[in-house]
Amino acid sequence: MDGVQKLKDALGRRTFLRAIAAVGAGSAAAGAASAPASATRPATGRPGQILQPGKGPIDGRHYVRSHPDEVRWGYVPSTTSEPILRMRSGETVTVDTVSHEGILEDQGRDPVAWFGKHGVQRSDVLSDAIAIARSYDRTTRNFDVDGPHVVTGPIHVSGAEPGDVLKVEILSALPRVPYGVISSRHGKGALPRLAGGAVPAGITEAEIMPPVGADGRATGDPRRYGNVSVFTPIRGAKGVLPRGSKSVAFPLNPFMGMMGVAFANAAGLTDASLNSIPPTLGGGNIDINLLGRGATFYLPVFAEGALFYAGDPHMAMGNGEVALTAMEGSLRATYRLTVVKRGRKGAPSVAFGYPFAETPDAWVPIGLSDPDGSQNGQGGDLDIAMRRAVVNALDFLEHDLGMHRAVAYAYLSAAADFEVSQVVDRTVGVHAVIPKSHF
Repeated sequence: MDGVQKLKDALGRRTFLRAIAAVGAGSAAAGAASAPASATRPATGRPGQILQPGKGPIDGRHYVRSHPDEVRWGYVPSTTSEPILRMRSGETVTVDTVSHEGILEDQGRDPVAWFGKHGVQRSDVLSDAIAIARSYDRTTRNFDVDGPHVVTGPIHVSGAEPGDVLKVEILSALPRVPYGVISSRHGKGALPRLAGGAVPAGITEAEIMPPVGADGRATGDPRRYGNVSVFTPIRGAKGVLPRGSKSVAFPLNPFMGMMGVAFANAAGLTDASLNSIPPTLGGGNIDINLLGRGATFYLPVFAEGALFYAGDPHMAMGNGEVALTAMEGSLRATYRLTVVKRGRKGAPSVAFGYPFAETPDAWVPIGLSDPDGSQNGQGGDLDIAMRRAVVNALDFLEHDLGMHRAVAYAYLSAAADFEVSQVVDRTVGVHAVIPKSHF
């Protein structure tokens, strides 16, 4: 019996249901089944139940579910997309996001069966995940071309116009289930087998992951591709993986891998420029693990109403996200969405042209290797992402904090950290971490 099965047997159903109660953010659970009239600070934090649609704490003034006929599977909204919700600037919204892991084609597109193999009862599988896997037909799915993400939105924020900034405050990020999945897929991740069987520079064929001998992509059947998905239960406030007869436990850090605004103008739902995998100047699949509860994400606006969307929920992720995915798991997230007009205070100057993040403790300038996403080809050079992160950090220090640019450059070298956001999303990312305590 492997370590995962031993852990499932040891947990039992009662502990399984309790596990989610040790994960989350905020204070005491409110248990509201519908959205309150207003919410300035979510009062919920540790739901002791599976967060099925409409059940459990919902903190936002507005509430958005993930319906099969409203989500986009593998693609993000365009600048002309019809919103599923309209709200005023400064209001709050709770979004039930659905993880793609457990519903994808290489997993059988049947979450009841896939999670059932890992000891999860049907009642503990999210009904919206089941509905999307079975009923999604807005586009014809192509596993080899489409992005994997279930994208919820867009949300129209009144008053937002191109040239503004949408300020996204992350008020909470609650796990909807007490388990996640970590996946590695052939031809992807930090150690891929390249097109035509080529081996990436710096490694040998024997070091490719998953191993070349398991690559079944030639069959054309995603279920036979040989991809690896590791079911990861939660124990207490940690994810748990097998280590021989023992286990390894790591802390959870729920955050949304994908938060963005409409960036590209495209007529069709599956235009390549809307693919959900690469992040862009509009944010999207940015995969920065600092963007959990208490963080703020600033996005330049390219469309009337901004057209905000979210997806790719993570329960934990290390910088780099090297295997391809984080510990993926559905989250219920609450945001405050506020429009900041150009020339007014409320957003860093850099954010009017480039995504920018902030935590209670740090400013986080961002660099992307190819910020127009799938338009005009695709580049994944970390050096480019690093240079842009440095330039954006310099611009922020000079224009917002009043540092001489040469001194700011010296400061970054001496005292700021530059971290790899992710290396697996075609467009790769680097972000700086500038501690506020220094200033």
